[in-house]
Amino acid sequence: MHPTLFLLFATGLALGTITAFSSSHWFLAWMGLEIGTLAILPLMAQRHHPRGVEAATKYFIVQAIGAAAILFATITNGWDMGFWNLDHLTDPLASAIFTLGIALKMGLAPLHTWVPEVLQGLDLTTGLILSTWQKLAPFALLLQLPSFDPFIMLPLCLLSALVGGWGGMNQTQLRKVLAYSSIAHLGWITLVLQYSTSFALLALLTYFATTFATFLTFKLNDSTTINQLSYSWAKTPVLTSCLPLIMFSLAGLPPLFGFTPKWLILQTLVNHDFSLVATLMALTALLSLFFYMRLAFAMTLTMSHNDTLGVSPWRLSPTQDMLILATTITISLLSLPLTPVIVFLLSR
Repeated sequence: MHPTLFLLFATGLALGTITAFSSSHWFLAWMGLEIGTLAILPLMAQRHHPRGVEAATKYFIVQAIGAAAILFATITNGWDMGFWNLDHLTDPLASAIFTLGIALKMGLAPLHTWVPEVLQGLDLTTGLILSTWQKLAPFALLLQLPSFDPFIMLPLCLLSALVGGWGGMNQTQLRKVLAYSSIAHLGWITLVLQYSTSFALLALLTYFATTFATFLTFKLNDSTTINQLSYSWAKTPVLTSCLPLIMFSLAGLPPLFGFTPKWLILQTLVNHDFSLVATLMALTALLSLFFYMRLAFAMTLTMSHNDTLGVSPWRLSPTQDMLILATTITISLLSLPLTPVIVFLLSR
């Protein structure tokens, strides 16, 4: 893609997200969502590959259905209550439809089936944008809801954590594994959003950091399947030694930073007398841990039998900018000692 066109579409992505963030009126917020959707579609189909075009078409249809649901919910609330701001979305029917529309746009289970198929048809860079940046605008609209219906949000969050862990266990494509990882993490984030906005933001930022590090490392190694991970030692041995730790950080194992949001979320649930829900969420995390360990095993304990790829390309200078990758790896692995400071700042 021409750099000018890429800059234009990237500007559209930023404009759509900023509009959704800064808008309380339903029309401007809806417009921000649609600007972001229309801006990412050319990036999805830029390779002119049938899978990319298919992914862009599926994404457009799903996002259009979600946008229609949000539009219908806000009009229904305005008709019944007379308010057109998102923070006055108090009509029960409108609130339920709005929540389901946002869940469809974000990929919460059981409205998640489009996420693995769309992500599988994209390159790793566009998949990274879809898994991180495109979650910000719907998340900002969820933050503006005056209240959450527990009969809708709680099943969605529990089912997302369960489906995300269970669905990633039998996958061999790395992009589908990361798609189910995204579904599971969204379940954790939206669950605590009802009780602590600060912890939800912390969980979202932690997920962004670890996902950035994972996607960029896979892109540097040019790995899209689990079998290709066995070539990683010959390409980037230092990153290969760090990536299993990033996987464990995604899984939420101490002493890595990914443990912090999960621990705070479980503590928040227990403090609100949801001990059973906290237990179920901790058990679903074990499912995700299994396929993260599977990826770590493929990277560290298996080696390729093909000698043509083991010619020490790691001796060559990297052609990509490593600053973002180094920053996200450092945050993912070494930020756990800062947990008391982070909790103090969030509780102010």
